[in-house]
Amino acid sequence: MDTFELFGTIRLYVSGTHKVGTDALLLSEFAAPRTGEWACDLGSGCGTVAARWFCGGQPAPARAYAVELQADAVRLMERSVAHGGLPAGRFIPVHADLRALQDVLPAGAFSLVTCNPPYKAAGRGLLSEAPGARTARHETDCTLEDVCAAASRLLRFGGRLCICQRPERLADAVCAMRAHGLEPKRLRMVQHSAAHAPWLFLLEARRGGRPSMTIEPPKLF
Repeated sequence: MDTFELFGTIRLYVSGTHKVGTDALLLSEFAAPRTGEWACDLGSGCGTVAARWFCGGQPAPARAYAVELQADAVRLMERSVAHGGLPAGRFIPVHADLRALQDVLPAGAFSLVTCNPPYKAAGRGLLSEAPGARTARHETDCTLEDVCAAASRLLRFGGRLCICQRPERLADAVCAMRAHGLEPKRLRMVQHSAAHAPWLFLLEARRGGRPSMTIEPPKLF
């Protein structure tokens, strides 16, 4: 177990499997919750996405539920609340499977859901040997369809789902969102420079939204 200083205000407890990633930080910034919202991050790992919202200098949600399947990652988040400066009662670790949240979190209660999902589709790529890394990187325990189904249930009408993914999964993401009543509304590519192809995309959908998408300028990172 180690710690990571997040913008000099939050100390996140991390491990070799559950650590702070650039993609999670970019997703947290892209999602930009509004003051007083209820937000939920699915597949939180050590809690990076939701923790960044409480670093000051930006609007923060009234509550941020951090849902995570792996017990060791939940323990890291609980330690970050107890000893790292995350606000108890507002940053709320939840040990649960996002595919079975019916009795855990209320339906239609959230304005924002985020997810940094496994990037590798089921049946593609070599599986990671470590169970924790396999769950985080491959669709062995949840798929894009599962994420969108969970988000559709949690979000109020007009609520937002924000995800990050690899560019080759863009069509999969759009199809999964639309299949669950989530209309893609905002897309931003992330690339190292204007000369490089994107290595990540950030996508926002609205529950019950009308078809129409804004393509934002690429983020160079």
